[in-house]
Amino acid sequence: MVNHVLAAAARVQAAAMVRELEALRPGASELLAQGALAELRTWAELTVVDVDEDREAQGCSVAGAYDSGPPPRLSVAAAASLARRDFTALHELGHHLQTNSFALMEAFSGEPDGGVLLEDAACDAFAAEILLPASLVDRHLDVKGPDASAIAQLWQTSNASRMAVCVRAAQRLPAPGHILLLDRAGRLVFGASHSLPPLPRGSRQVDIPVVDRAVAGSGRARGQTRVRYRDGILGRELHTDIAPMDGYLVAVLVADSAPWRAFTPPTLDTGPQSLEYICANCDEEYRSFEPACPRCRVPSCPECGRCACPSRVAERQCPSCFTLHPSRMFSPGSDRCLNCA
Repeated sequence: MVNHVLAAAARVQAAAMVRELEALRPGASELLAQGALAELRTWAELTVVDVDEDREAQGCSVAGAYDSGPPPRLSVAAAASLARRDFTALHELGHHLQTNSFALMEAFSGEPDGGVLLEDAACDAFAAEILLPASLVDRHLDVKGPDASAIAQLWQTSNASRMAVCVRAAQRLPAPGHILLLDRAGRLVFGASHSLPPLPRGSRQVDIPVVDRAVAGSGRARGQTRVRYRDGILGRELHTDIAPMDGYLVAVLVADSAPWRAFTPPTLDTGPQSLEYICANCDEEYRSFEPACPRCRVPSCPECGRCACPSRVAERQCPSCFTLHPSRMFSPGSDRCLNCA
């Protein structure tokens, strides 16, 4: 699903989730807004458990999990702040609502991935909807879009978590971009994206120039930069504004229409950029977007199919180029490699 369509669908799904919740438990939205985790612990039909936070886990946007059971179980990372744990609990409640409602599951029927992306995005939108009413958001975030300081002020005024504020702010972005919550080491704690591929939780952004200036200085920085996905892959260049948020950094990145600038020309959309590699086995120069080998941190060469790890497969020497190649480089019945055949 295209990301801007995903974001819109997630908001529609979140509104339906709130209606479903109120139909099941009238008044639950208000009680959850006052203290989600404490309220959910009183629900007899759910089990809420505290778990250790896996900071490298990237399967979900939050540090928690949902198990449909029986009995249904919400797992929430114990190391997080109370506001963050409330957001996580609401996110996991969103999974519970969608898993147990045919009406809510209907939204997934036309999705090519079965609704995996939409379900998780809707959980974030649902949690933010409960914790941050539109009237409060309107008082702090300009109609032209949020800057980093405004997001920090919204968080200070509300009882919501930083993550909930990031989700709400991403809904107000005037152009494709991201709202990122970074720790003071430059690692991504949480991200909410609009019309751009989301960044993996736990990815290190400290070597990005604007982030590096913010981390090394007062926590404030502005400029243009590219965000890092994985294995050296960089996204498009984005206008960036960063501000401190009580021990963290909040970053607003947009392709154009940056609210903190009088005029913002669109940044050049060069698309993702990967690192260049030279194959240690066949000397082929290549770029790759494939995941890197977990041992050598090099993706497989598209020519010979090998990474930089020592060979564990049989090799043959081509009598024409006198190069050792893995068996896959030879056609059946041929003694010459594919390059020489």
